[in-house]
Amino acid sequence: MALRGGFTGPPMNPSANPMNVGHSAGTRMSGMPQAPAGYPRGMGTAHQYLQRPGMPPNRIGGPMGSMGSQLPGPSYGNMPMRPGMGPPSMDASRKRFLHHQHQQQQQQEALGGGLRRGAKRRKMADKVLPQRIRDLVPESQAYMDLLAFERKLDQTIARKRMEIQEAIKKPIMQKRKLRIYISNTYTPCKPEGEEAEKVSSWELRVEGKLLEEPGKQKRKFSSFFKSLVIELDKELYGPDNHLVEWHRMATTQETDGFQVKRPGDVNVKCTLLLMLDHQPPQYKLDPRLARLLGVHTQTRASIMQALWLYIKNNKLQDGHEKEYINCNRYFRQIFGCPRMRFSEIPMKLAGLLQHPDPIIINHVISVDPTDQKKTACYDIDVEVDDPLKGQMNSFLSSTTNQQEIAALEMKIHETIEYINQLKTERDFMLSFSNNPQDFIQDWLKSQSRDLKLMTDVTGNPEEERKTEFYQAPWVPEAVGRYVYSKVRKSFNRAQCSVKRCAYDCDCFIVRVQ
Repeated sequence: MALRGGFTGPPMNPSANPMNVGHSAGTRMSGMPQAPAGYPRGMGTAHQYLQRPGMPPNRIGGPMGSMGSQLPGPSYGNMPMRPGMGPPSMDASRKRFLHHQHQQQQQQEALGGGLRRGAKRRKMADKVLPQRIRDLVPESQAYMDLLAFERKLDQTIARKRMEIQEAIKKPIMQKRKLRIYISNTYTPCKPEGEEAEKVSSWELRVEGKLLEEPGKQKRKFSSFFKSLVIELDKELYGPDNHLVEWHRMATTQETDGFQVKRPGDVNVKCTLLLMLDHQPPQYKLDPRLARLLGVHTQTRASIMQALWLYIKNNKLQDGHEKEYINCNRYFRQIFGCPRMRFSEIPMKLAGLLQHPDPIIINHVISVDPTDQKKTACYDIDVEVDDPLKGQMNSFLSSTTNQQEIAALEMKIHETIEYINQLKTERDFMLSFSNNPQDFIQDWLKSQSRDLKLMTDVTGNPEEERKTEFYQAPWVPEAVGRYVYSKVRKSFNRAQCSVKRCAYDCDCFIVRVQ
């Protein structure tokens, strides 16, 4: 068959697939016979090509070139193509561009996935001794046991940390005894002429402290109360001067006690009203609801929980409309409705909550100098923050040992890497000592493969210097393709020269005219 450019190729094999050509898919060169009916049109002759020794296997599989394009030039029958021959139509600049693009894609994948998993894998995998080292050194099992124990310990600490984080979200209170000391002193008036008080007076002191708190930081007495009112005898001090009040404000400074000084020389009855400062705030329930729920004074959350337990135990929730509550006779008396939504409970409950009752202490201010009972003590229950909560917060925020642990982890990683390196060196020397000749040969083969990869050299020079190498089945295919590419280039150059000459002649004729 006469080809373009005057090159006469070898005869076509009639059993070859006419679509397995070096042109674009689906095109057929002029003069080629039409494929018979039922003949497969796919590129199905990949199994017929043999692999050249020493070439990578990914270059086998048919006349497909780089990036999935077919090699140029006609087919030469069923003769296997020489593996490793790249398409001559792709220039070196495009190869470099594609190689650079492939490298960038690999770097992005490494940065995307490697950075996310590198740290975790380093922590978990780099501390484990390989099985080959454990078989070589039986004593290393003790290290693996310690590693398993450390893993269990880390899991336990992480679980406890999560439990502590959930626990500190709720108020952790502890009941303590607050002892209140109420005392008074009396200062009589002095005769005239002496530098002293001209009017008799008394002074009342209210102080207190927590019991069983040795060695701890003392808490101010006023920090336990929201307000304090001292009510004196109205008949002695009048309606405008018989009340002494203290109320907590945002700018209030805590104090260790309260003092009240008034003129007088007779015993005075007084009443102390102490309102505790509950954190979180507590409320007193309506007596009817308190008897029903068994709760007198509690926080809003505890009251809502007790109310829900009562609704659940008495099955007051509607069976079909779960958001409704069917009130029983007690709820109808308290809430004043036969049915209500769950969302209405907080609004209806707000009208049934009151401020808790104050602590009432009756005391007599004595001005009798012979009276020895001028100091009274009262113990009341108060709620304070559990010291365990402070320890929990300090545990969660503590970073004292993190740097030390990180340094030890890094030291373990470096030690494991050094052990692996020593194991590799030992295997290297052991293989050499067992069979030096085979070891040197295998080592040279390995170095030769690495050298090919580094220098981008294709083929095997040792095999190419022998004549048997050029008698392989792929040689005619390779020679035909090589000659065709050369003729094609010469034809293209000649065609360009003819066009250029024709253009120059046209320009010359135009200038002459």
